[in-house]
Amino acid sequence: MKRVNRASPNEIRLLIRRGGWDRPTAGLAMGYAQANLVILPERYAFDFLLFCQRNPKPCPLLEVLEPGKYRTQFLALDADIRTDIPRYHLYRKGKLEVTVKEIKNLWRADFVTFLLGCSFSFEEALLRSRIPVRHLEENKNVPMYITNIPCKPAGIFHGPMVVSMRPISPEKVSRAVQITSRYTSVHGAPIHIGDPSAIGIRNLGRPDFGDRVKIKKGEVPVFWACGVTPQAVVMKAKPDFCITHAPGHMFISDILNEELANL
Repeated sequence: MKRVNRASPNEIRLLIRRGGWDRPTAGLAMGYAQANLVILPERYAFDFLLFCQRNPKPCPLLEVLEPGKYRTQFLALDADIRTDIPRYHLYRKGKLEVTVKEIKNLWRADFVTFLLGCSFSFEEALLRSRIPVRHLEENKNVPMYITNIPCKPAGIFHGPMVVSMRPISPEKVSRAVQITSRYTSVHGAPIHIGDPSAIGIRNLGRPDFGDRVKIKKGEVPVFWACGVTPQAVVMKAKPDFCITHAPGHMFISDILNEELANL
């Protein structure tokens, strides 16, 4: 794990491409932006693009590829979207059908790829300010929850916002807000602090995606909009076919986090 943590984004993508890493990517290539993935047939692309524009907190667009293209023009020029993510989810009519390690054999000329900002990208800045990140400490995936906050609909796409949660000591919450608010391209400031029931979360110990983490006495749960929101939306909208990353298994780019910050 330590050797992988010190690897460059390109080295990690090659490791993933060769089948050498199929775990969550939190803590890898610190300093470099990570991205959520959504791939849809072209007939759904405009609706989803509009959905992202109307919901920039959970769906901050970093790059959109033209139909059939699987190499990015901005985030990582030598990457292959079909192989360089540890795990992919395949949905048919809103139901998760299978999780796979590469999608080359599924690729179609009408696929449009969307890459969205990920909150893993601002965790380095939190750590630099001595704000602990619990899922990194416990070597787990970040806990994610479906909320009662509705996204603004667009075309066929509608559904609830998903959030990620990090427990933070009260005296450091305001600093965490200040730090993450600079990173609007990767979800920005939290959308809720404190009582999880206020946003429809009944049990912090049972995340809808990711892993449970320890919340120490006195710590405050802090919630950020999450790029797994499109998966909750796909389950509601039920397009014929959709490919996403498995939650927490992100695309690692060559773009520095600071390049995405609001300076």
